[in-house]
Amino acid sequence: MKYRALILPLLLAAIFFNPLSTNSINASSRQAAAPTNDDAARIKDEAVNHSQLMDTLSYLTEVIGPRLTNSPNYRRAATWTRDKLASWELSDAHLEPWGPFGRGWSLQSFSAQVVEPQAIPLIAYPKAWSPGTPGEVVAEAVYVNAKTEEDLHRFKGKLRGKIVLTSSLRSVSAHFEPLATRWTAEDMLKYADDEPYPPDNPVLAPQPTPAEIARGKFSAQKLNFIAEEGAAAILEPSFVADGGTIAVMSASVPQPADTPSNKRIRPWAPDAPRIAPQIVVAVEHYNRILRMLDKGEKVKLAMNLSVRFHDEDLMSSHTIAEIPGSDLKDEVVMIGAHLDSWHAGTGATDNGAGVAVMMETVRILQALKLKPRRTIRIALWGGEEQAGGSRFYVEKHFGKWETSNDGGGQSERRLMKTPEYDRFSAYFNFDAGTGKVRGVFLGGNEGLRPILRPWLKPFEELGASTLTINGDWGSDFAWFDQIGLPVVNFIQDEIEYETRTHHTNQDVLDRIQPGDLKQAAAVMTYFVYQTAMRNEKLPRKTIR
Repeated sequence: MKYRALILPLLLAAIFFNPLSTNSINASSRQAAAPTNDDAARIKDEAVNHSQLMDTLSYLTEVIGPRLTNSPNYRRAATWTRDKLASWELSDAHLEPWGPFGRGWSLQSFSAQVVEPQAIPLIAYPKAWSPGTPGEVVAEAVYVNAKTEEDLHRFKGKLRGKIVLTSSLRSVSAHFEPLATRWTAEDMLKYADDEPYPPDNPVLAPQPTPAEIARGKFSAQKLNFIAEEGAAAILEPSFVADGGTIAVMSASVPQPADTPSNKRIRPWAPDAPRIAPQIVVAVEHYNRILRMLDKGEKVKLAMNLSVRFHDEDLMSSHTIAEIPGSDLKDEVVMIGAHLDSWHAGTGATDNGAGVAVMMETVRILQALKLKPRRTIRIALWGGEEQAGGSRFYVEKHFGKWETSNDGGGQSERRLMKTPEYDRFSAYFNFDAGTGKVRGVFLGGNEGLRPILRPWLKPFEELGASTLTINGDWGSDFAWFDQIGLPVVNFIQDEIEYETRTHHTNQDVLDRIQPGDLKQAAAVMTYFVYQTAMRNEKLPRKTIR
């Protein structure tokens, strides 16, 4: 997920390191429990000079393409990753079902342009799970400029068959700062000082104001009104990004704004009502149409959208495989990244990069014939973008919180653990784009600090040296963390993740930094191997 500076050449063969310390273990167990400096050098050499990471990522993103949950592309990706892991001689490579999730969706064809008063091709993309149009639709554009319920009444009976614009002008500013960035030394110092950081961390965002809540409720009311009036299609500007980059996610189902999250109808639900096609337009093109309408110009658009819903199988799957352990084989170290993606790009930085790093991690371990004491299990998650991804797996295999009432109005929250819970050592996650590793989020688990500090030593020359008590946000690690299982999540350079690629049509292979991901694979492999070899499982923080 986040932030990054130009990578140094990875001339690894010439780098030598100080011995890593081990404590409280005897001489006979020291060799088994602590990977050596030679192991670190071999891992780095394999990761950089014999990498297969970009081959994996290219096939996943460009041959298979975007991987919307339960789409044909997602199912192809799940099967391909399973078979690729099996070809590297991982054990028990399989697809583990989860769900039900709902319908898949795929785009068959799409075109949109202004046709009157002049031809203007549009940079636009349909939202996922949007229905198609009945062939080409040519219709007048109407801007529903309404800020109150009374304003909406002015459009009563005027929207049927029209292409409706819902949002006001979005200001577009020049970019005087680079779109691609890396963490500076000052940034990393703030991390190391355990300051709440970075400034745009959504965990630190204030609660919405009453005015913001009111605007959100009215937006839902406006969408309901437009749907009831029979609009032919709904257009909106990309809510972030500009310069032809558009952020696109899923269509919205009109419903009361105060509907609880767990009761909301999702567009992938098999019983979801029919909705109007929903299209996201590049902000510059959207603004032009709006300004033309404001000047009294009649604007007509032509649109043709063909899609397919896939409801043959409502279950989805995760890809799972293992490297069996030796004397501690019943204990598990897990690594994971989400295989699904949004549909406007090819899911390269979100999260093909993470998938490729994790697959490269197990490939390196196999290529070097490094035999872990604990079993190392890789999971490539489905449904992270819509359904919490790893949640079903964590609840099935490790545990979940349950709330019970005593009948007197008091409730008790209890963690219901499975037998696998106590045999779990740690979960490693990678879901922050293409940037190299700069350090580790401890996520409130102070017990990790003295363990991970020496593990970073071999990678200080490559920019990875910082530990912070802060946690990362918004990915599959959250479900492990919520039930008290140790999580290791890496600080990454930002590159263009938030400014260009996150959930956009520019999330493509050309935005990948190969050298960064090779460095990340080396760090990941060494950390995972260390975790699998040490005498004790990684420490757990107190559950609140």
